[in-house]
Amino acid sequence: MIKIITIIGARPQIIKASAISRAIKENYKDDIEEIIVHTGQHYDRNMSEVFFTELDIPRPKYNLAVGSGKHGEQTAKMIEGIENILETETPNAIILYGDTNSTLSGAIAASKIHVPIVHIEAGLRSFDKYMPEEINRIMCDHASTLLFSPTKAGYNNLIREGFSTQIHEKPTMNKPNIYHSGDIMYDNTLHFSKMIKNRETPLSCYGKDFILCTIHRNTNTDDANRLQPIFKAIEEISKTQKIILPLHPRTKKMMPLTLGESFAKEVENNSNIEIIDPVSFLDMIYLETNSKLILTDSGGVQKEAYYLEKPCVILRPQTEWVEIVECGNAAIADADYDKIVHAVNNYINTPPKTYPNIFGDGQAARFMCGVMLKCL
Repeated sequence: MIKIITIIGARPQIIKASAISRAIKENYKDDIEEIIVHTGQHYDRNMSEVFFTELDIPRPKYNLAVGSGKHGEQTAKMIEGIENILETETPNAIILYGDTNSTLSGAIAASKIHVPIVHIEAGLRSFDKYMPEEINRIMCDHASTLLFSPTKAGYNNLIREGFSTQIHEKPTMNKPNIYHSGDIMYDNTLHFSKMIKNRETPLSCYGKDFILCTIHRNTNTDDANRLQPIFKAIEEISKTQKIILPLHPRTKKMMPLTLGESFAKEVENNSNIEIIDPVSFLDMIYLETNSKLILTDSGGVQKEAYYLEKPCVILRPQTEWVEIVECGNAAIADADYDKIVHAVNNYINTPPKTYPNIFGDGQAARFMCGVMLKCL
């Protein structure tokens, strides 16, 4: 039996981890022992705790409870805590997801004491190093032993950065293995979308004729020059479309500051913009399934839109999921008022007809567990 430490800290990582935990429970319970460590990067109950209950995820054995703080402060606390846990548990490997400060901290702590790193969502690139996430994912990739890329584009990025396609029987940090594995979030969407079909939820009152919008990135929420045109576009779209906006705590806090109190109140009082509290993952899947279009700055929501065959307008200047733009199912509008309004109107009038299969077969987590069992 091998022992793995799974590091989670942000809400999307909790959701992603559920796919691996489920695969272990269903196929590898006698072969893989998983210990979950929660860094506490997200500490709001609606943004974290509820997911363990709803998604039936094993409870963390450790919680570092680092909370919020500057990047350096938060990362330093996590490195110290993770290093202590790795020395206590002596695992065969550490699993890291995506590109958060929890990811970076786990990579630094593990690489310094030579614990093999398994990076899930490897190879994704925005090619914008001013994004903290871009630095985190690059550094994690180049310290990892097993790298699982959800897309062919991500796999090719790794090759361009010097990774070999040779598969080693016993890979190391110096001789890592890279795989085009498919996306575990596709596994999750297939699994959990079945659960919402008969799900009773107050959200059913919104019907199906609405646009779903999420905004949470600090590059948008903290910059008046970006958040104002985004919300002006939302107001314009709301003249003809109902908009549901689950409001991230950060966005709620920053709206009066970056929009100005008067405009923020105008948005809040707009009867065609329904501002609601953050929702659970299953409720988010429910809203995505019943929407007709999704407007977001979230990387994960972009993919979920694609899985559920909903057109998506991206409120960022670039995306790691280039395939969904290339095939015409998503459009990059950034924080540009005209581009946002045009893209939304275009998709409302002419929705995409096909969604090619570019994210695997829905068995990515099982494949990853098999590779770990073989190589670690």
